[in-house]
Amino acid sequence: MLDLRKLPLEAQLTALLDGEVSSEQRHELEQRLASDENARRLHEKLRHGADFGRRRLEDVLKEPVPLALVRSIKSTQPPKTPIAQRATRPQVKLSPSGPQALAAALILFVVGCGIGYFVGISPDADEIATTTATAPANTSDWLSDVTAYQRLLIRQPRHLVEVPASQAEEISSWLTTAIGVPFRVPDLSGESWTFQGARVILGDSRPVGQLVYSNNDGDIISICFRKDAQPPETDDFKETIKDEIGLVTWHNAGTSYVLAGPSAEAALDQLAMKIATAI
Repeated sequence: MLDLRKLPLEAQLTALLDGEVSSEQRHELEQRLASDENARRLHEKLRHGADFGRRRLEDVLKEPVPLALVRSIKSTQPPKTPIAQRATRPQVKLSPSGPQALAAALILFVVGCGIGYFVGISPDADEIATTTATAPANTSDWLSDVTAYQRLLIRQPRHLVEVPASQAEEISSWLTTAIGVPFRVPDLSGESWTFQGARVILGDSRPVGQLVYSNNDGDIISICFRKDAQPPETDDFKETIKDEIGLVTWHNAGTSYVLAGPSAEAALDQLAMKIATAI
């Protein structure tokens, strides 16, 4: 690990914000922040800059990818024969020495710290951060939370639910009380989806019911629903792609629904229509 003592204070504090310090280095920097007002002020500016950059990146990532493009990419077949490499061009191996690699890493580190510092001290940074913090929540916020929970389910297939499907009565009473929405668990066995159980998650800081299903291929879908006091302008089904997750949303009788599943699932919208009539 780099000796942070040899770097400027801005670089040291940026490494602290990024979690790239040892426990000893963290202790030293925290002691300095406790006793040095200028260091605290600089740390706060860097933190604002990092938060601003993170929010901008999240906004870009939230932009939906056209469903047709995703499915077109996934359905593209690889070439039957490998493309021959041109033998006339000599291969150049870039193998920097140890000192060169260290110097390059140091330069990139300092440049990154400088960018974060100047963004943090920009007059617009604090204003934008305040505006974002006070902006009212919208529908996309809870969809982002649903997407995050769906990714978590995919990565933890052995821990899908809080209450298993065998406790159907408890699921019904529990979710109806927690979410405030009456519902029925749709039977999707005809579409090769097996009900695994239920969870309660948070979407935009509000309780959301989540019914989880899986199939023989190991794919996972979930039906999420929450009570909405103000319904959207339309009750039509809307399909969105967020990387590997496909979302189909609709609204009915003061309740918003989302079906989350693999973006490569071509029949996700048809499955959502069946769920809408069964739930």
